Amino acid sequence: MSAAPVHGTWEPRPAARWEDAFLSGNGHHGALVFGDPDDDRTVVTHHTLVRPNGDGDGRHRLPPRLADGLAGLQDRLLAGDATAAEDFTDGRPLQWVRPFHPAFQIRLGRPDGAGDRTGYRRTVDFATGVAEASRAGWTSRVFVSRADDVVVQHVTGPGLTLGIALDHRLPGAPTGLGVGHGAVLTPEGALLSLRARYPGTDRAYTGVTLVAVTGGAVTLAPPGVRIAGARSVLLLTRVRRHTGEADVAAEGRALRDLLDDGRRAYDDLLARHLPLHRTAYARVTLDLAADPHERELPGSELLARPRSAALLERLFAAGRYHLLSSSGLCPPRLTGLWTGDWDTAWSGAFTNDANLNLQTASAAAAALPEVTGALAALIRRQLPDWRDNARAVFGTRGVVAPAHTDGESGHSYHFSREYPLHLWTAGADWLLKPLVDHDETRGEQDPRTAAALAEVALFYEDFLTRTGPGPDGPLVVVPSYSPENRPANASWGALNAAMDLSAARHALLTAAAYHPEHADRWRSLAERLPPHRINADGALAEWAWPGLDDSYDHRHLSHLYGVWPLDEITPYDTPELAAAAHRALELRGAENDSAHGHLHHALIAARLRDGERVAHALGQVLDGDFFHASLMSAHYPRRDVYNADAAHTLPAVLIEALVQSTPDRLVLLPAPPPALPSGQLCGIRTRFGAGVDLTWSPDGATAVVRPTRTHRIHLWTSAGAEPLDLVAGEDRVLALKTR
Repeated sequence: MSAAPVHGTWEPRPAARWEDAFLSGNGHHGALVFGDPDDDRTVVTHHTLVRPNGDGDGRHRLPPRLADGLAGLQDRLLAGDATAAEDFTDGRPLQWVRPFHPAFQIRLGRPDGAGDRTGYRRTVDFATGVAEASRAGWTSRVFVSRADDVVVQHVTGPGLTLGIALDHRLPGAPTGLGVGHGAVLTPEGALLSLRARYPGTDRAYTGVTLVAVTGGAVTLAPPGVRIAGARSVLLLTRVRRHTGEADVAAEGRALRDLLDDGRRAYDDLLARHLPLHRTAYARVTLDLAADPHERELPGSELLARPRSAALLERLFAAGRYHLLSSSGLCPPRLTGLWTGDWDTAWSGAFTNDANLNLQTASAAAAALPEVTGALAALIRRQLPDWRDNARAVFGTRGVVAPAHTDGESGHSYHFSREYPLHLWTAGADWLLKPLVDHDETRGEQDPRTAAALAEVALFYEDFLTRTGPGPDGPLVVVPSYSPENRPANASWGALNAAMDLSAARHALLTAAAYHPEHADRWRSLAERLPPHRINADGALAEWAWPGLDDSYDHRHLSHLYGVWPLDEITPYDTPELAAAAHRALELRGAENDSAHGHLHHALIAARLRDGERVAHALGQVLDGDFFHASLMSAHYPRRDVYNADAAHTLPAVLIEALVQSTPDRLVLLPAPPPALPSGQLCGIRTRFGAGVDLTWSPDGATAVVRPTRTHRIHLWTSAGAEPLDLVAGEDRVLALKTR
């Protein structure tokens, strides 16, 4: 029986669906591991694999040139034309970003068909990233190396007889895909390749697999090879997206260089990978004092017990594992780093108006700078495109982030009448917020983040030029858009969306903090923004413009951006606004039951110290059958549409319910779910530069604070607030009452 949380999951059967395949990844390559000993399939993915659309000159892949008409649009909106923004377009149809897709599957088939499955078990170890399947005498292990950027598979067993091939035939693969196979024998065993050229373009991707065989014989069996009588088989796989032709021989040499000692190659590869993966994964742990028997259950059985503390422990661990594994070249997509189908919902994109931000919400507090680094890398690659968006749509300096991106283009071209996402100006602030949080945890400002913040401030300098009634009226954000909602009595493009006000204010003040030389100018501009509005229902209004009525039943909670992730509205500093925000949360419907809506609700409830509401929102997801046996999640109930939002956001919800911080404040047990009376959360990082370990029970709680810099903060508990002086290197042990 396990006396501690389980850092992995297992199943007694192979995956029958790709959604249930166990996952491994290094933020570049991904692997979906089915674990079937008779048809051992591993689907390989890569963050760069987005399908070109064959759109010729790419004219519709650029932001619309609308700046010359902006002043006219503003005039009409300010004059009360509620539908003015509907024709603020260049007439293009809705254009989705390029869709993410899998590369191929590595197939290891037994020519004698189904064998004895006695003692079968498949597992994934979150601490190592190894997905393993075994039965009597046979074992297959797969991991994706962070050190060597390679998919590693090691199969062992007596007298292995296998057919090995790279197979592109996955659901939704386009019929016009130009596929070519290669197989040559080598001293190690064989080198396999698969090149797939996208229809109508010069773009392609090539996968190369080095097969190293111990014992037995290797013969060609196009499109792959046949292994007979081997003791072990090691496969090393990489994928490259490219134009023209790939140099398969060079790729093969690079893979061969990883085999310093063929007898210990797998162990050596794993040993290089572990310090990078295990160290990151193990920084934060959660123990909810779960039933030891339930900790031993396979994931699919545990999911049938939605009120189990063991389930929350495992989902917390799995969420950290999957978030880390999908972050590297890019942060996680809507599907993380994985898909087994070419027809990924919503293009498998990065959706910046909620989903990506929710998935990365735990990065700073959960000590995963790897995730923040992946997000920062994506932003920095796309800043030139963000500048194009600002110039083309708004005629300004600075930057405007798109609401959707495929990871390649940062241009804002995904919009329509019902989704005027090109009008959304808050995205850059939201995307940069985790980078600012990271700087606060380490006590040092990254000059690249500082430069990006300055560009956001420059945008607002040029954009915020219109004012309300009277010569000295407040600034107006016009046009303004609250993703992905509309006023009950107006169209989608409106004025003074609460999110836009919060983002503009936060961006200007944050840029001022990073750039003292411009601080007066940017703070002065922020001060001219209007306050939030409280509507007739006592709720914080989604649009701070008289006459615009709220639409309550919606999955997004954009208007509460000031509560989470910002600290603009808090029970401590702005209690009246916090009460209005809480009322807005009470009135918000779940609309279509999307997982991201429920967990966004939970994050805001945690900031507002409402543990009952946190528990209810979590319960909607746990009761709704949102998780596959892989412990990756779905977008809708009953495991409908593979999607990483719930899997990656759940750890952030639990952390926010137990520990919150700002640069000057620590809040302990702000909103603990009532069903979790005891537990321990270790390794949390705070934005004032300290680590925190928290232990709680019905009888009380203890927090150990480990500061890395000297600072005075305010400690908030259920007993109220008190100042706390921290000295770098001197741990503080705090005793708390929990009732």
